[in-house]
Amino acid sequence: MQRSDHQRPGFSLVFWRELVWLRRRPLLFMLVFVVPLGLMLLLTAIFSAGLATRLPIAVLDLDGSELSRSIIRAVDATPDTAAVLHVAELSEGRHLIVSRKIRGLLMLPHNLERDVFAGRRPEVVFFYNTQTFTVGNLVLRGANSAIPSVAAGIRISLRTAEGQPVEEAKTAVTPIPLQTHALFNSTLNYVHFLLAALLPAVLQTAVVTTMAYAVGLDVETRHRFAVLRRLGGGLWPAMLGKLLPYTILFLSMLGIADAVLFKYLELPLRGQPALLVFAGIVFVLSCQLIGALLALLLRPTAAAISIATLLTAPAFGFMGIGFPRIAMNDFAYGYGELLPGTWYLMARIDQTIRGTPFDLSLKPVFVLTGFVVVLISLTAIRVRIMRRSIPEQAS
Repeated sequence: MQRSDHQRPGFSLVFWRELVWLRRRPLLFMLVFVVPLGLMLLLTAIFSAGLATRLPIAVLDLDGSELSRSIIRAVDATPDTAAVLHVAELSEGRHLIVSRKIRGLLMLPHNLERDVFAGRRPEVVFFYNTQTFTVGNLVLRGANSAIPSVAAGIRISLRTAEGQPVEEAKTAVTPIPLQTHALFNSTLNYVHFLLAALLPAVLQTAVVTTMAYAVGLDVETRHRFAVLRRLGGGLWPAMLGKLLPYTILFLSMLGIADAVLFKYLELPLRGQPALLVFAGIVFVLSCQLIGALLALLLRPTAAAISIATLLTAPAFGFMGIGFPRIAMNDFAYGYGELLPGTWYLMARIDQTIRGTPFDLSLKPVFVLTGFVVVLISLTAIRVRIMRRSIPEQAS
């Protein structure tokens, strides 16, 4: 009977014990399921529209001419802006911007039409709030795309009225035409670059924090660490049995998020699906090992959880999505390189919207694999030190 007990697979015991703990420990259940899935659902609901369109602006028309009305119609016709109301004074428009009832104010000056047809250069002024960086840029883009088009049309019509051929008039107005071609995400769809990056960033925080807590439950005291060794029939089978359930669960969450992105929100997949899957596996493993290593190094478990949150919560700002990494200072650039999420997003963007060739996409995958190898080595060293510090009879 004793021999049979000795031969019971320790890996299986710890594996199933972790699944039971998910049901019995509310905090662990929340960290694994409620928090990541809830945040992913919230972010998907926020950004599911993909494009921010018809942002409200106001108009201060001091000219009241046919030309000013043409400009207003042109601005209102752009997909970015909607001229929702007219104001009588500049102070009224400022108040509406500050209160966020509108996102911009278009001011058309006195004698606009007269000055334009007299060959002068009147100024059309657009006010917007630069503190709301994304929204401000969108309404500015709408105004910038509409007003020059109207102005160019007027200049061409003036030249043709003087007897100049249409083609010569167009050449004179724009002597060097500029063709612009937006690559990869030409529609500026927020699903394709922002939501697709936010979901792994949220998962990174959830994985590191969860593993810091889950591993901390077993290694916070020598007694618990010894029990883990006994259950697992050895420390390495026990550690593998402890980590694997969370690996499966978090990879499933990443798979669910990708299924929604690719099938429902139509995120393009222009690269190699196998490379993307492998990058996701080593990404999750890297995050797990960071959390486990923090739990092995820090006491009590609350300290490991706090440090895990501190390291990963601001990580999105260093991944190069909202602000280019090439423009960051040395600290921000180096901090971003130490995060698995940064490299996973590189591989993810390469294999989705960019369609980067296979050989050019290997670097981030190799770096993530290196993370796993280094973190396993550090974890093994720490576990060996801890094992030696526990008397043999305790285990």
